[in-house]
Amino acid sequence: MSHPRRRATDRTPATVSNQRVVFEELGVDRDPSSLIHQEMERMLAAAEIVGVKHHHQLILAKPRTEVAVNFPVLMDDGRHRLFKGWRVQHNGALGPFKGGLRFHPSVDPESLQALAMLMTLKCSLLRLPFGGAYGGVACSARELTREELQRVTRRFAWAISEHVGPDQDVVGPGVGTDPQVMSWFADTYAQTAPTNARSDAHRVASGKPVEAGGIVGRDSAGGTGLVEVLREMLPDMGIDLGRMSFTVAGFGNVGRSSALALCAAGARLVGVLDRSGAVVNPRGIDPDDLIDHLDADDSVEDFRRGECVTAGDFWRQPCDLLVPAALEQMVTASVAAEVGARAVAEVGSAPVTPDADAVFLQRGIEVLPGILCNAGGVTVSYFEWLQNRSATQWTATQVRESLAEAMVAASRRVKLARHRYECDLRTAAACAALEQIARVYEVRGIWP
Repeated sequence: MSHPRRRATDRTPATVSNQRVVFEELGVDRDPSSLIHQEMERMLAAAEIVGVKHHHQLILAKPRTEVAVNFPVLMDDGRHRLFKGWRVQHNGALGPFKGGLRFHPSVDPESLQALAMLMTLKCSLLRLPFGGAYGGVACSARELTREELQRVTRRFAWAISEHVGPDQDVVGPGVGTDPQVMSWFADTYAQTAPTNARSDAHRVASGKPVEAGGIVGRDSAGGTGLVEVLREMLPDMGIDLGRMSFTVAGFGNVGRSSALALCAAGARLVGVLDRSGAVVNPRGIDPDDLIDHLDADDSVEDFRRGECVTAGDFWRQPCDLLVPAALEQMVTASVAAEVGARAVAEVGSAPVTPDADAVFLQRGIEVLPGILCNAGGVTVSYFEWLQNRSATQWTATQVRESLAEAMVAASRRVKLARHRYECDLRTAAACAALEQIARVYEVRGIWP
């Protein structure tokens, strides 16, 4: 595959024309506010830059398989409630499908299509032998009792069991799910799998507790991977990781992991925004203190080691790095115009909208994309899959060193692509990922 060394400008006439042609051929009516349409356009823009063949672009613009299931669950009050879930498998050119499970009221087919596409690009960028997938259930995990959550997990696992498997589609944790949910999922699959496949069935899920076949370091992999990326990328932006200040928008599992890892590397947390409010402290916030407070109080409002502020004040907080760690499309153009950070590192999935990207570009604020910054989790999930497959136990040192090697290599691919195509970092990451996918299609061909 050739690599045209032309400058990649934002939405050139040729790029816009190609996007329009692909949308028309697929029978898609473009909606600029749709997450999947936004991610399709971003992917197609990078594909044009790299020179991905048109028929390969068509394949990559749509998921290969979409499964929808409705399943009843017995609730604690004795009534049955009908739940709806999905599994979207985007592209399997690189290997078995891999992607998270989300239990959240906002789960719908279009959001899962976008997340699955991003997972394809992420696995390719990290050179993992996986294709992208994503799934979930439209429910509020916070409102379910532990027993109800277990029954939802097990019924969903059974409902999609024909479409997943250790060498077919490997699920992982996401919003609203955790190691316990992964353990329930793997156990359900194992109990219902054919007898001759049960001994290996636990590989169907990653992010499991260590006692159930999980790997050490998986819980902290998101933050650890982010630190390795920043060590490689921040010097080019004139930011010293060990002395920088940062804010985190979204303080769930990923946000907490990122805050802990960055503070351990010497950075200073100066602001946190979550669903309960926002708190800032220019002198620094101890993430352990805030985590303990939120676990006990569930709100930042009474946190005494910082000042409670409005969301607007949080976004305007001066700092070196903003870390968006919540749900999609949280950073809009109006938010981007107010951001007081010098750079942005996405650890959530697609938190920055295309319009916000344009504002950041105009303001000279670099955006490190999620398919690079949040790839630590899927990378260590791959290590877990290998560990289970070989019936061995990786050490913490093995995991840490292998993760660092993978994240640094991916960061350098992004820097090389940026230099080659003269584009922003998000586009460069997608280009580096699509180069690999295009090479695989060239070698494999398309059957028949």
